[in-house]
Amino acid sequence: MGKRRRVAERRKTSRPAVLVGGMIAVVVGGAGFGVYALTGGGAAADERTSATADHKHVKTGPLSAAEVRAASTGFLTAWQHGRISEAAATTDDTSAATKLLTGYAKDARLKDVTLTPGTPAGARVPFSVKATVSYRKLSKPLAYGSSLTVVRRASDGKPLVDWHSSVVHPDLKDGDTLVTGESGTPPIKALDRSGGELTAAKYPSLGPVLDGLREKYGKTAGGKAGIELRVARGKASQKAQLPDKTLVELSQGTPGAVRTTLSPALQSVAEQQVDKRAKASVVVVRPSTGEILAVANSGHGFNVAFQGSLAPGSTMKIVTSTMLFEKKLITPDASHPCPKTYKLAGWTFHNDADSEIKKGTFKQSFGASCNNAFIDFAPKLSDSDLTQEAQQVYGLGMDNWSIGVPSFDGSVPVQSGAQMGASLIGQGAVRMNPLNMASVAATVESGVFRQPYLVSPSVDNRTLAKAARTMSSTTQSQLKDVLKFTADYGTAAKAMAGMSGDYGAKTGSAEVDGQKKPNGWFTAYQGDLAAAGVVQAGGHGGDTAGPMVATLLKTGG
Repeated sequence: MGKRRRVAERRKTSRPAVLVGGMIAVVVGGAGFGVYALTGGGAAADERTSATADHKHVKTGPLSAAEVRAASTGFLTAWQHGRISEAAATTDDTSAATKLLTGYAKDARLKDVTLTPGTPAGARVPFSVKATVSYRKLSKPLAYGSSLTVVRRASDGKPLVDWHSSVVHPDLKDGDTLVTGESGTPPIKALDRSGGELTAAKYPSLGPVLDGLREKYGKTAGGKAGIELRVARGKASQKAQLPDKTLVELSQGTPGAVRTTLSPALQSVAEQQVDKRAKASVVVVRPSTGEILAVANSGHGFNVAFQGSLAPGSTMKIVTSTMLFEKKLITPDASHPCPKTYKLAGWTFHNDADSEIKKGTFKQSFGASCNNAFIDFAPKLSDSDLTQEAQQVYGLGMDNWSIGVPSFDGSVPVQSGAQMGASLIGQGAVRMNPLNMASVAATVESGVFRQPYLVSPSVDNRTLAKAARTMSSTTQSQLKDVLKFTADYGTAAKAMAGMSGDYGAKTGSAEVDGQKKPNGWFTAYQGDLAAAGVVQAGGHGGDTAGPMVATLLKTGG
């Protein structure tokens, strides 16, 4: 099943020992913690603010190392001793800290807590946690690392622990809690399309997917709940579709089986590909059915591949071109220059590297991903045209996909003026993830939108989303023409080299405020496979996400 993954006063040079829950915890002196929070003199005395009859000085500015030591040691010492009120008082949110720290012992059933601080890095203090989870006659050890950050309270300058639930456990979001008892949902044994078991040990990036499968099918798959320590999600996490996460199993339940559409061969290759890149995500689907054959993320926490909400950059030009072809505003071989700059509603749009195509066809501009060849159509379009195209032909942005686990089905809001122009090239308010863009490529390949799914709808009789209409065979042919050109001679040519048969591709680079390099996107199809990937802050899609997607297509289904 998936894993829903201070001390007493120091004197002279001797190390302090603290008796905690029948255990002796020795805090290493080299960690930089000691007497500061527990005495009335020394550094603590030096940091007192001065006062006069008329004015109280409020200390400001960066925290000193002594202040960080004092605040963090006071918090960790009180928490370790079970002095909840005292520990909560050292934070900037006493109420929330009291509630979660109380639940740590009462609801999570954690005892014999030992907290060992590490070396501070500025105002951030890492620490390790060891405890015992105990429920009735069952018990197991728990060990993990966490961290806290010290901040200065504006009203009086006092150093306090910046309170967030993640201080207690890094898997907690604000509003979440820790609970030990019968699992809210029985475990499941997830199977690939061939009947083999899928585990997070074998496929590390499937952790969130396995959690989602358990949340969705645990109660109906025939399993029996076990006893576990788990993260119980609060309202905010539930709204973000984050499933509960198991931290420790005290006793295993009996799992029910859930078969998925994942291909073990493609899943293995997908895992290998994302592991080579930082912040990479990829999805593979079968155009003829909508089956999801692989999903992987280099980060094993949030499932960007299914739930990410990112500007897709120039891969969105597939949807834009569909609209332009349907409206008969352009054809692939029609003459259509791409100016270096284009002004729209007060904005000046530029092409990548200020390039231009003075004399060329629309197909050439598509293959070169020349932005202004698309934006200059804006005056001929209504504000809602792109939104309607995305919804009616590609099934995007309707908030009705049901793939078997939590997912986001894209967003193409109605925009006007310059923002509408930005949407045409996948910037502005347009948001997608690799699942959405793999579906776009699949729709072009087959000519029909088929909602992607990870678990067959026959398992739970759910209804899959449908598009309002199908693109014409003429439009499909035109799209395949420009995508094939891009794969052979355009920005996708290097990654797609060696492809044969029916194939096409589109690259994308999405600028993100405050990010030195753009997010690199790539979506493509070959035969009855379609895939899309993104490498965040990686650079141009042809160089980053392109090789990853092309490798999966060459692997075959």
